[in-house]
Amino acid sequence: MIRWIMIFCASLLSVNVYAEKYIIGAQNLAYFPHYDFASTADKGVAWSVLEAFSDASGHEFIYVSLPIRRLQLELVKGNVDFVYPDNSGWYNSTTTSKDKHFSSPLTHAMTGTIVKKENVGKGIGAIKHLAMPLGFTPVNWQMRINNQSTKIIWVNTIQQGMDLLYQERVDALDLEYFVSQHSSSLYFEKDVFTLDLTLPHNEIPFSLSTLYHSDVIAELNDFISSNPELIDSIKLKYGVMDFEKLTQQLLNEQGLQIEEVWQ
Repeated sequence: MIRWIMIFCASLLSVNVYAEKYIIGAQNLAYFPHYDFASTADKGVAWSVLEAFSDASGHEFIYVSLPIRRLQLELVKGNVDFVYPDNSGWYNSTTTSKDKHFSSPLTHAMTGTIVKKENVGKGIGAIKHLAMPLGFTPVNWQMRINNQSTKIIWVNTIQQGMDLLYQERVDALDLEYFVSQHSSSLYFEKDVFTLDLTLPHNEIPFSLSTLYHSDVIAELNDFISSNPELIDSIKLKYGVMDFEKLTQQLLNEQGLQIEEVWQ
């Protein structure tokens, strides 16, 4: 009996023999339900996925909220082991995608042009002033910015941008759909804002990235691919639905045909 207990204990130790403690640098932005790593309680979808992976792998993660523009610098310095969120298509002046290792998406964001519901369908020409969180890149708006058709109003917080939009001091806010719905439910009347499908929007994968810990990224990818029901249940808990389902919901709400959607 003692021999079998020793073998059992050894097998448990072997599972966690390579378990380590890592620091994840995260955007210091209240982007709930996707993430809010400064929160002392529920930190959102990404945190829930990473904590489930932590339980399965034995790795311990410490989360540090940092300004967006410092994340990649701290990664290079070695002060953080991973960065979240990241995306191989994003540009920054500190690191390049070819030097980093990216996980499978922890979640997908539907980022786009948030407007007041009564202003849906007025067209891109109506967007003279666009609020955008500091550190974001106005990729879909660059041509209009260059020809001075649209002016970017930078904001430090999501709440600041929502306030400007509610007061109609800007025409739109560049933000993720579910983040806008969560934030508006806290401070404004229900359903006052929506994502206008006739204006720029994209589905964006949010991944974990690293310069040196490709082995942990491989473990995380295996965990995600092996636990689709768990990942779906986490997203369902936070009310995050997939791109196609959300698009169909907004098409119905806005009375649009698919050919009217921004491309």
